[in-house]
Amino acid sequence: MKTGETELEMVWRHVRQGAEQVAKQRAGGPAPRGRPAEEAEALLDNFEVLQRQHGAHLARAEAKARQPG
Repeated sequence: MKTGETELEMVWRHVRQGAEQVAKQRAGGPAPRGRPAEEAEALLDNFEVLQRQHGAHLARAEAKARQPG
């Protein structure tokens, strides 16, 4: 967490950064440096799994933020 950043702000940052990574990977075209396309597809799959985890974390953080007290 960055200094002065709340948990909710951190999670939102992770969601935004994750979305950027997924978009970059999707737009990347052919696998870099001659690597097999399967590696690029596996990396995209990993980014998408992480993005779903970020989304779940965001839902929990938002629910926590809505709780009184």
